[in-house]
Amino acid sequence: MLVAEGPLGTTKKGEVTIWATSITVAAKALLPPPGKWHGLEDVEQRYRQRYVDLWANPDVMNLAKLRTRMVQEMRNYLTGQGYIEVETPMMQLLHGGAAARPFVTHHNALDIDLYMRIAPELFLKRLLVGGFRKVFEINRNFRNEGISPRHNPEFTMLEAYEAFGSWETMADMVEGLIRHVAQSVFGTLQLQHPNGRTINLQRPWRRVRMVDLVEERTGWRFDKTLAPEEAIRTAVDSYRLRRMHRIAQRAIEFSSGVAKRLLATTTIGEFQRDVRELEKLERDENAELRSSSKKLDPENVDEHKRFARALNTYLDLEEALAELKGGAEEAGVVTKEFFYKITRMSPAEQLQEVYEKLIEPTLIDPTFVTHVPSVIIPLAKENKEDPFFADVYELAINGVEISPGYTELNDPDVQAKHFAHQVGDKEEQQKVDADFLTALRYGMPPAGGMGLGVDRLLMMLTGAESIRDVILFPLMKPVD
Repeated sequence: MLVAEGPLGTTKKGEVTIWATSITVAAKALLPPPGKWHGLEDVEQRYRQRYVDLWANPDVMNLAKLRTRMVQEMRNYLTGQGYIEVETPMMQLLHGGAAARPFVTHHNALDIDLYMRIAPELFLKRLLVGGFRKVFEINRNFRNEGISPRHNPEFTMLEAYEAFGSWETMADMVEGLIRHVAQSVFGTLQLQHPNGRTINLQRPWRRVRMVDLVEERTGWRFDKTLAPEEAIRTAVDSYRLRRMHRIAQRAIEFSSGVAKRLLATTTIGEFQRDVRELEKLERDENAELRSSSKKLDPENVDEHKRFARALNTYLDLEEALAELKGGAEEAGVVTKEFFYKITRMSPAEQLQEVYEKLIEPTLIDPTFVTHVPSVIIPLAKENKEDPFFADVYELAINGVEISPGYTELNDPDVQAKHFAHQVGDKEEQQKVDADFLTALRYGMPPAGGMGLGVDRLLMMLTGAESIRDVILFPLMKPVD
């Protein structure tokens, strides 16, 4: 590494250069730099050797500086709104504040296992009990989960809480925050991404109930009283495509015996096999089946319609997902997972799953999706008009959840009940934090709270395709 001193000028070709009067060796460089023309192009190497990537690719350095400016503007906005920045423990006796699998570490002096923080929520709420009115923390969280273009096991999150607030006040706040950051750092509320997509951050940002949005986009009118199998059939049947609808209409005319046999199949493989056999019979114009279909027993019409609905469900789902996800290969993976998971879910989980898989990826401009089933979010307050839902929002931009916000639950008895009746992966469920319940018994004022993924926010603002692009040192699998 050389340090040159001298006047700044340009060459005959107009290239900015230093007319060196002295040169000093600052450090030995034992490895050659990347090629001057192509630079450092290997993506894996760029992430692993960020120290080279930063000076070999000026866009990477610019993105790192944009992140610093963005975080600073977030602090400026929050402190201007009267929030106080605090710090809470990163090693905790119990993991809580989110549904996630934690990292475990060991404290030698106390000889106890500790969890790396998955969220600071429960400690920030303790501060509201202690008398703070508005607090926030820009923190590092750790979740022992998979790595993807949107997930890194170590990530940065903003969380803020306001005494005597609600999900509505937090939605107002996060809308103002994101708009302030975009205008201050990028100078515009119309974001142009490298892939040609435009995101409009101009007001107003839409607010819509989850059930209303799902019905609007799919035609499915959610009914929380339906059994899981019937609910999903009704849900995915709403994606009825004309070609498959024609097959389903013919299925209504099939004999009772054929319909019952198909309804009795237990796996998607058996179902698809029987559908193929059924279509073969149609192609062969089987006279016996055609004649029996004319002798339809009126008492079995409802069952025939139920079969037709089931047929639509399994056939339409793959095409609907392919259309929404933008590719048959990706849709096939989602379909298999979707099918096996959702038929075993409660109605509340089904609504959340249909929204996340089918609706959220289509929300490009900012949308506050409100009133999520309360059993999904144990730390939020139930809606007074319908306790099945919680007073929350999920802010989606560019097809990704950017920020959740709640009217916080402050009743210790109800909170204890919610801890005991969580749904989802057992390993990801929150533990019962007895000290947090004790804090609530001293009295926490009504409050609003929110979280905002800093990494995802920068991805949304810049159009970065991978979270690794906005983290200086992402976690990488070791090379052999």
